Amino acid sequence: MKTLNKISQILSVVFGLGSLVLFFVPFANVTVSGTGEPISIVGASLAFGTSVADSAYDLTVSSHILFVFIVSIIAALMSVFAYKAKGLRYSTSLFALISAVYMWVIALCEDGRFVDTQAISGATAVEHVSVIYIAIAMTTFVVFAIAYLFIDDYIEAKASKEKKTICQRVVLFFRDNKSEIKKISWPGLREVIKNTITVIVICLIIGALIWLIDGGLGALLKLILG
Repeated sequence: MKTLNKISQILSVVFGLGSLVLFFVPFANVTVSGTGEPISIVGASLAFGTSVADSAYDLTVSSHILFVFIVSIIAALMSVFAYKAKGLRYSTSLFALISAVYMWVIALCEDGRFVDTQAISGATAVEHVSVIYIAIAMTTFVVFAIAYLFIDDYIEAKASKEKKTICQRVVLFFRDNKSEIKKISWPGLREVIKNTITVIVICLIIGALIWLIDGGLGALLKLILG
């Protein structure tokens, strides 16, 4: 079990850093009318709006790709630091899941939806290149990050008789909530109607008081200003 835990931890780091590397390979190809070869754009250029290689075009920042890139960096760094600070296991899985879901949205949408080509004059079409591979790498990162979280938690629970696993804590949480819900004393229909009428009447009274005060202060202000 410890070997499996170590493997899942190492693979989560590998795929976390690997998904970042894929942002620096051709992310999309932009076809420009009147030219031969399409312009290749890397994900980092789209994220930060930098110049496109071998061209004079300055890209507009894509907030969507920038968000995924930043969240992916945070998740990858957390997976590395989780070697020393095991409390980061939960945050790593959460940030990795967010970035993976967002990247799948980008990958499954039509090509060019998240690529602003206004800065490229004559752009006619956009074709995704490595978007799907980034999404797959991020998904694999999520799988191994969650696997490491559950396996490591299971090992710690086995070593300590008092500590429970994540699954056991979740089951206990819902079980406790179920028992607390049973203790709730629900009001009858007559009491609900009575309380509802009371609330409505109090709201009307307060509203009328505010209206009178507002009107009185307005009239007083007009009198003072002449």
